[in-house]
Amino acid sequence: MSEHTSGRPTPYGHAAATDEPREPGEPQENRRQVLYWRLLARLFDHEEQAALESASLAVVEDIGLPTGLLDPQASVDSIVQRHPELAAEFDKLMVPEPEEDGSRDRAAEVRRAALTSKVLLNVFTSGSGTVTAEQLARWQSDAGWLERALGCRPGELRGGRAGAGNAPAAGGGAGQLAGGGAGHGADGTGAGGVSPTGTGTGGGTTPDLSRLIPVIGPQLGAIEGDLVKRMHLREVLADPGLARQLTPSMSLIEQLLRDKDNLSGVALANAKALIRRFVDEVAEVLRTQVEKASAGALDRSVPPKRVFRNLDLDRTIWKNLTNWSPEEERLYVDRLYYRHTARKTTPQRLIVVVDQSGSMVDSMVNCTILASIFAGLPKVDVHLIAYDTQALDLTPWVHDPFETLLRTQLGGGTDGTAAMALAQPKVAEPRNSAVVWISDFYESWSEPLFESMTALHRSGAKFIPVGSVNSSGRGSVNPWFRERFKSLGTPVISGHIRKLVHELKTFLT
Repeated sequence: MSEHTSGRPTPYGHAAATDEPREPGEPQENRRQVLYWRLLARLFDHEEQAALESASLAVVEDIGLPTGLLDPQASVDSIVQRHPELAAEFDKLMVPEPEEDGSRDRAAEVRRAALTSKVLLNVFTSGSGTVTAEQLARWQSDAGWLERALGCRPGELRGGRAGAGNAPAAGGGAGQLAGGGAGHGADGTGAGGVSPTGTGTGGGTTPDLSRLIPVIGPQLGAIEGDLVKRMHLREVLADPGLARQLTPSMSLIEQLLRDKDNLSGVALANAKALIRRFVDEVAEVLRTQVEKASAGALDRSVPPKRVFRNLDLDRTIWKNLTNWSPEEERLYVDRLYYRHTARKTTPQRLIVVVDQSGSMVDSMVNCTILASIFAGLPKVDVHLIAYDTQALDLTPWVHDPFETLLRTQLGGGTDGTAAMALAQPKVAEPRNSAVVWISDFYESWSEPLFESMTALHRSGAKFIPVGSVNSSGRGSVNPWFRERFKSLGTPVISGHIRKLVHELKTFLT
């Protein structure tokens, strides 16, 4: 590494003081290497490496990018505000581009390396010490730019506003991204078979984003959760100006729900406002997913509603074509036709049991909101039970997820038998009942609980065990329960919330 960073000429791609011939594209490759070496150094060691910093500065200046990209204190937002033309370059920045005729645009790779390094460093180097509301908001904004760079929808990596799973420290995700940024493969090689150190492998590789993204999401959730924990949240909430700077997130909502009993006055009002904002945002996303899921067949025995939005204009014109007046060039309509919109549904009872212990906070939030959406559907009787070592019937507030969440007590151990004691009497008609049990199934009384679940399944009720409910689909499930559910014919479904929505819609229709 020393031969690359000891002097100015080599990193910038100018001819070194030697007669040794250079391969085409090698100067650009050296520039790219400098930027990625700086990225790796910054990710794993907060101490500034003077040689790498000066070399990277020269590269950035030489390719016409703003030097603010190298400023650790500058957010991506601030860079884009001063240089609006860069906004388009950050979009899908890390999505591999197909090579044409095996050629590589090495100059473009250097430019992408500089922009990629900025996004990754801002997101994955979160520092230490106390965090202010402004710093949290800036990090969340930079995480949004990372989502754009990976071609994701806003909020998709951090749960689509639908939560992010618990995860280990963020170093692993950063390392994978550093290798997979601007055209790098999962094995650390660059597109076209060139590794970050310039060693050719002879075969082209590109990062598999479908495998990277499920890893990155929980990493971001872990970083965000750490930032929130490092805030003096009570002091921030007591200041309306600072509270307005907070962006609702799953980590923030978890902290607010845990600390709500210690808040009062202005701080409590601001906390409730943030929770309601988050609930509304998640509800909008989940409601769209419910609407997109399969629906029941049209019920033609129910007359269509004679309202304008149901007017079948094409059919109305077709049926009245015989009333066309050529002389007047006018169509006289004798009858209006309307579309059938009513669906065939059977009254169903949906019982949602959710573990509210510390490891299942995002599931508690998502399920509370999801239950309220299904409760708004016709002919669906929704019941909601939350439990840790004790169980709480939240059915009276199921239509209002905000009020439901305020009544939860997050944390503690787990005793599913307490929840089963509340759930079993609600299964009055097994054939028309579904019990969705959401937990990691690390229970205090495993055998008795599983026996009760088996009895529910054999009674004819649909029993749906779910490992967790978040947007990453990740979650640890007790292997003892997993194997027994599989033997019972009711395997634990993936924790991705879209799969649960589909499963529930299938049952209800």
